[in-house]
Amino acid sequence: MPSRPVRAVEDPRVTVVVASRDRRADLLATLGRHRAPVILVDNGSSDGTPDAVRRAHPDVEVVEAGRNLAAAGRNVGVQRARTPFVAFADDDSWWEPGAPHTAAELLDARPEVAVVQVDVLVGAENRRDPFCEVLARSPLPRDGAPAIPVLGFMACAAMVRREDFLGVGGFDDVVRFPGEEERLSWDLAAAGRSLVYLPGPVVHHHPSQRRHDPFSRQRRVTRSRVLSGALRLPWRDAVGRVGEEWRAGAARRRGVLDALGDLPAAVRQRRPLPGGVLADIALTSGGSASPRASRRT
Repeated sequence: MPSRPVRAVEDPRVTVVVASRDRRADLLATLGRHRAPVILVDNGSSDGTPDAVRRAHPDVEVVEAGRNLAAAGRNVGVQRARTPFVAFADDDSWWEPGAPHTAAELLDARPEVAVVQVDVLVGAENRRDPFCEVLARSPLPRDGAPAIPVLGFMACAAMVRREDFLGVGGFDDVVRFPGEEERLSWDLAAAGRSLVYLPGPVVHHHPSQRRHDPFSRQRRVTRSRVLSGALRLPWRDAVGRVGEEWRAGAARRRGVLDALGDLPAAVRQRRPLPGGVLADIALTSGGSASPRASRRT
């Protein structure tokens, strides 16, 4: 039997964590591209993902959650990691060689930084994700360094400081997915930690064929925005966010209705943000404490 290739590890400070559900084919195509130890958290797949990954990539640590934890599945992987930095990837994304090391170097050099977002190139055409353009225009004060201060990130292309991530509880089980990054970004900022966008290093994202259709995705993003607002924004702004979404079309109205069942849980976990973070939210969203809808924040 031919020997399997040994995974190259370019930086011992980094572990890659992937959470996935029912995307076996995508995982089998991407897991071998990561140049770091990989922890896969399987969110209750019914397509045989765990066994298939163990056969194809025996060096990957597979953790079977047994149910769909959504974005919070990544928390399980981060808890299992033993490195100071964790690079997130989705089942349809992977870090380009050199990118994990570059992001880790920044985290090592700047202990106040909790999250490094890198460039995202989409598809075989390597189109720069529009979200990177949004981050590049961040109005937050800069210090002249290449890394740009931001108040959001894309989880499939970000590296976190493990201690900071766990310190604020990671992703939550109220917002779930997508749009899970927003509340986490706010909580990290409230804890005095920094988030930056570092142009240059690349994560490749080849969107899965099993993605939700645009209507369903917008519906889910709206649900997340409503719940994030209820969790952290002043009530005036949280209610204002609901109104904005309700007026923005059928998909968003459905998302508002979807959020109603989880509002009691959001209220129980509610912890309003400090004024400084609210000011940064207003600055990055053009004057309102309720940021405008974006694709991933």
